[in-house]
Amino acid sequence: MDYTLCVPCLLGLEAPIAGELRHLKMQHVAAENGRVYFTGGASDVARANVNLRVGERVLIELGRFDAPSFDALFEGTKALPWEQLIPKNGAFPVKGHALNSKLFSVSDCQKIIKKAIAERLKGVYGLAWFPEDGPVYQVQFAIMKDRASLCIDTSGEGLHKRGYRPAHNAAPLKETMAAALVTLSGYRGREDFCDPFCGSGTIPIEAALIAKNRAPGLAREFPAMRWPGFEQPIWDAAREEARAHEFRGDYRIVGSDIDPKAVEIARENARRAGVDDVVRFEVADALAFDRKTEKGILVTNPPYGERIMEKREAEALYAGFGKAYRAAENWKLYLLSAHTEFERCFGQTADKKRKLYNGMIKCDLFMYVGERTK
Repeated sequence: MDYTLCVPCLLGLEAPIAGELRHLKMQHVAAENGRVYFTGGASDVARANVNLRVGERVLIELGRFDAPSFDALFEGTKALPWEQLIPKNGAFPVKGHALNSKLFSVSDCQKIIKKAIAERLKGVYGLAWFPEDGPVYQVQFAIMKDRASLCIDTSGEGLHKRGYRPAHNAAPLKETMAAALVTLSGYRGREDFCDPFCGSGTIPIEAALIAKNRAPGLAREFPAMRWPGFEQPIWDAAREEARAHEFRGDYRIVGSDIDPKAVEIARENARRAGVDDVVRFEVADALAFDRKTEKGILVTNPPYGERIMEKREAEALYAGFGKAYRAAENWKLYLLSAHTEFERCFGQTADKKRKLYNGMIKCDLFMYVGERTK
């Protein structure tokens, strides 16, 4: 059976996710604001969960409908074929959000949706009540401008939870965002790669996974694995397919940070991720960056001057790193920052910029890919 599948994401990351899905040969891929749709069956649900680097989770959308009132929300929810997925003993907790809509109380929406699903399933199964002691089918709702989307979550914890980063330093970058930055840089393992503000090592580790073409969800568990019709052999096949497409090569990936403790954490995270054989971490000052290379890519996320450092300290850091970068040779730079005066501080206007969100923080990805100012 084919489903309408949805991958929610941070704004600005729709295109890389659509590219991932097309690379996986998914059908009917279509990007919308904050989510990417495609169609597929149980095996595609497994392949997407195991392979996606940038998306937050994989949802099965049961339907979309106008919901300007609680009555419309109840009737629209009840009309959807929940029995296609949820069995008699299935647990179906409800969570979600509402934005720019007449229905703004999340708790009231949760209660209405829960009641409507129960009424639908009572009629189908002939039950007066549900034990909900079986597999979990997490219901996700989103109501935007009075239009509701109702889904069931196949992923459980967000796909950024790769499992390699139980320890981290302050203000970490999500693994999915780190993978997005590496993907947008075009790095595929052929050039030298460096993150001179590596922190807990997320960007270099994601670069190593991309270079190896190693699926990020190989070691993950997903709630859909316990659903009828989504049994273990489907997930075993997805993992076997992913392993068969891994690469082996000589990759030159370096992460550096001025904080020795952060570098220790990064090394341990790389070991957990299984990429400590191809990524090297070292203690170094980014303001003294002087690496020469025939061809290299810098991808980095220095402090913004909000959570870690004061604004003036961040500006001085950008200025110093700008001088160091312009003295280095043959490096393209992809730098994420929320600082509105970054280019002025850095001393050079970016060749290209892309708006992204790091969590709730509006950022720009500054791309320096052409001739640099001396």
